[in-house]
Amino acid sequence: MAVKAAQKASGEPHTRERLIDVAVRLFTQRSFAGTSLQMIADEMGITKAAVYHHFRTREELLTAVVEPVLRRLRAIIETAETKRTPHARAEHLLTGYVDLSVEHRAVVAVFANDAGAIEMLRAQPETSDLINRQLNLLADVTPGPAGRVNAAMVMAGIAAAAGPALVRLDDDTLRKHLTGAGRRTLGLRAPRRL
Repeated sequence: MAVKAAQKASGEPHTRERLIDVAVRLFTQRSFAGTSLQMIADEMGITKAAVYHHFRTREELLTAVVEPVLRRLRAIIETAETKRTPHARAEHLLTGYVDLSVEHRAVVAVFANDAGAIEMLRAQPETSDLINRQLNLLADVTPGPAGRVNAAMVMAGIAAAAGPALVRLDDDTLRKHLTGAGRRTLGLRAPRRL
């Protein structure tokens, strides 16, 4: 309790959140590799030492940026894996991934467009496993290489189109179009409404 009160009084949680927000913006504008901790400090008007208090490396900061998104993706994947058929699993994953991508456009854009960030995240076994499980759930709709190609196109296409720089649509319209394009690519029918 005393630690939380001290953190609140010093503004530490707020500073950490601001660091993450600024990092997302700079990673999107300049790339992960093109953004230094000093740039983040300068953008916030604080010292590099203040950044180090929260994050020792850019990699640690990137992990903090993507962790909430990965935690939610993990839950979507785990629920999809409980569905009975490949089509039901793919439908659940598709709609969950679309929702996640629309809600976290800036972070997903870092996944989609930044080779350095992708490489760093793929080097983490847990993240690589999530990506592979996601790909497998979508690919299972169409056996063989075609299913894997379709799945990769859907994952990359959703991430790229959800990025704020490419498509300027309201969330509901974007969600509708991403889900429709994903279903067409994967060969899924929209679920029946009762």
